[in-house]
Amino acid sequence: MIDWLASIGSQVRGGLANLGLQMRTLLAMLRASGGLLRRPRLVTDQVHFIGNYSLVIIAVSGLFVGFVLGLQGYYTLNKYGSEQALGLLVALSLVRELGPVVTALLFAGRAGTSLTAEIGLMKATEQLAAMEMMAVDPLARVLAPRFWAGVIAMPLLAAVFSAVGVLGGYVVGVVLIGVDEGAFWSQMQGGVELWADIGNGVLKSVVFGIAVSFIALYQGYVAAPTPEGVARATTRTVVIGSLMVLWLDFLLTALMFS
Repeated sequence: MIDWLASIGSQVRGGLANLGLQMRTLLAMLRASGGLLRRPRLVTDQVHFIGNYSLVIIAVSGLFVGFVLGLQGYYTLNKYGSEQALGLLVALSLVRELGPVVTALLFAGRAGTSLTAEIGLMKATEQLAAMEMMAVDPLARVLAPRFWAGVIAMPLLAAVFSAVGVLGGYVVGVVLIGVDEGAFWSQMQGGVELWADIGNGVLKSVVFGIAVSFIALYQGYVAAPTPEGVARATTRTVVIGSLMVLWLDFLLTALMFS
């Protein structure tokens, strides 16, 4: 019994210590971000690396999600004679939920793992240690630009996902099935609100960008400097990042639409 309680206490203490280390790393990275105002190219280069290279998978995924929403939405609404509201259903599903959430999950799998592997490899090859020897702060030079690039790229990618998804719903609903085009767009324009729907979706994507970017960078920063350590850190990025996105989505949805 005593050994069991000691094991639980050790795990709780280790979890709290890890949480404290994460908060210290995040605060130190935010403090070191001031120098990026003098060197914005560091951020823009990472936005190109993170956002532009993720654009194809985001756009293709958004198109097929829009196809599915168009089909499923039509079959459901047709039972009640409300197929004219298909555009509203597709738009609200994308800008409120699927756009930010699916984009964040894809971001964690594509860009998050890349960031973790890159930082982990820099640590394994002692590049971060070499920067410290030359009085260069790795948090300011390596982690902070990638963090803010992820925060900036996530809302842009979510907007692309939602826009392409609406186009996919239009192709299936209007072009293939035959829903009235005017009703499709008018219902969407009349039912989607700028701040209540689009604004909340943008806020979600920003929060997801902060969470996923920091998780990816932190896992790479604390990874064991071995191939196995980098591999495990990359796996943790996908698992923890995906679970964090889903938990934050529930929390934000409960706060926004309660």
